[in-house]
Amino acid sequence: MGEAMALSADRSAATPPRLPVIDIARGVAIVAMVIYHCSWDLSYYGFLPVDVGYDPGWVLFARSILFSFMALVGVGLVLGHGQGVRWKRFWKRTLFIAIGALLITLGTWITFPQSFVYFGVLHAIALFSLLALPFLFTPVWLTALVGGAVIGLHFVYRDALFNNVALSWIGFWDVPPLTNDLVPLFPWFGVVLAGIVAARLARGSRLEAGLAKIQPRNGAARFLGWMGRWSLVIYLVHQPLLLAVIAPLSMATGAQNAGRELDFLNSCQTSCEATGTTPALCATYCQCGLEGVIRDDLWEPVYSGLVSADDQAKLDANNRQCSVLIYPELAGE
Repeated sequence: MGEAMALSADRSAATPPRLPVIDIARGVAIVAMVIYHCSWDLSYYGFLPVDVGYDPGWVLFARSILFSFMALVGVGLVLGHGQGVRWKRFWKRTLFIAIGALLITLGTWITFPQSFVYFGVLHAIALFSLLALPFLFTPVWLTALVGGAVIGLHFVYRDALFNNVALSWIGFWDVPPLTNDLVPLFPWFGVVLAGIVAARLARGSRLEAGLAKIQPRNGAARFLGWMGRWSLVIYLVHQPLLLAVIAPLSMATGAQNAGRELDFLNSCQTSCEATGTTPALCATYCQCGLEGVIRDDLWEPVYSGLVSADDQAKLDANNRQCSVLIYPELAGE
């Protein structure tokens, strides 16, 4: 009964003190995310030779940042609502996050229509915060059990049904959907619950008392704490600001086209030589293919994998033309 009352009560008048160390942790996480997104943008627009979205080291870095954010969501829920949900504050914050998520969907749909973000970090935080509320008051062992199950199921269950965009936000897909950011329910909601468990175990302990004593003593720590307090706003504005600088610079320098062309030629050369064709003939074939992609403006289908019937017809015609160039005997076929 007491837990149900805590879930339904509005404790807006009793605001618990902030732990500066948690704000600093959020600040570190948002700095890491800005670094990752800046690197991704530089890679996408041809300034970096590595594909940040697929390189194993960069993928691990991105997953580590996401783990930090999701765990801190759980910690923040306990600190803010662990003694009773302050509904006015909760809905105000959740509405702000949801609006931000919609803006990201709209912005990426305009900028990257083939791979726009339909369930990214902010979408997940909004939904997971709501789903997590009951677990602020259930027995800690039950919260830990559910969290472990949510994380564990991600590694043991797959079904092609979840490849569909409408269900992909749940998780369990065996082919990753084409999107620039996807934070599915399984396993990331489990990480939020793990943050809740850790924070609830720390409440009233020596650990919490020790963390409360940690105060920012220098400018860097205070700045990170400030970033942590405004992490949602920074998350919303940092990517548009980065793109506003990097995209025009790429157009002015031709970096994106140069990077794409080199990537195309290297990939084509490797695939061609794997068929037993000599390197010299492959170089001729791939150069021909590159000229066709540029001429017919086929970069988006080639890179996204979403090829229309008209695009496929152009690619097939270009392939035949280039094949005849290195094997003239195919001209009569």
